[in-house]
Amino acid sequence: MIDAINMRTIDKPGVLRKVTDYLAKNGINIVYTHLYMESDDHASTYIELDHVDNIEEVLSEIMEFPEVKEVKLSPSMDKVWGKRIIIVGGGAQVSQVALGAITEADRHNIRGERISVDTLPLAGEKKLTEAVRAVGCLPRVGCLVLAGSLMGGSIVDAIDEIKNKYGVKVISLNMVGSVRDHADLVVTDPVQAGVMAVMSIAKTAKFDIDRVDEVL
Repeated sequence: MIDAINMRTIDKPGVLRKVTDYLAKNGINIVYTHLYMESDDHASTYIELDHVDNIEEVLSEIMEFPEVKEVKLSPSMDKVWGKRIIIVGGGAQVSQVALGAITEADRHNIRGERISVDTLPLAGEKKLTEAVRAVGCLPRVGCLVLAGSLMGGSIVDAIDEIKNKYGVKVISLNMVGSVRDHADLVVTDPVQAGVMAVMSIAKTAKFDIDRVDEVL
């Protein structure tokens, strides 16, 4: 079971280390963390924890640190935002893929799923390569959709990387370029590509992207 907490602390060196040292000494594993600055004086840190026997005791002891101003339980990102679909490419194509993905995600989320959709209209081989490779650094990503009219070159290396290292499924529109040969599935219609992206990661859908690829 994953427990998640939100901390508001004074912004100074060593605060996060102090908290993580405490968690490590108590045999608590950090699954995910995210820190951001609220202001010049304070920072907020979200942490997901595993192997917590008594979360209330953990909250109480962390609150005793002088740098910690507030700490409270929070629903995990998985429960709130769920699995993620990332769509990158040309603006017109991205918007159409997003239309299909959001419409299909709504159907599944009503039935208890949690699937969110992120979009990034972007052009240029270098920028697209950086964006695709960065997908491997994002949490909870289940599928990447490449939505454009021309993609190739170094983008294919980034595609292979996130597929092999992180198990991210990649769907490509039927476009000019070599990305089609490296994607798990190539779809001509952008709206349908968005629908299939959602179906490929939804528990409430009977769709296996690998089986579709075998048929094709």
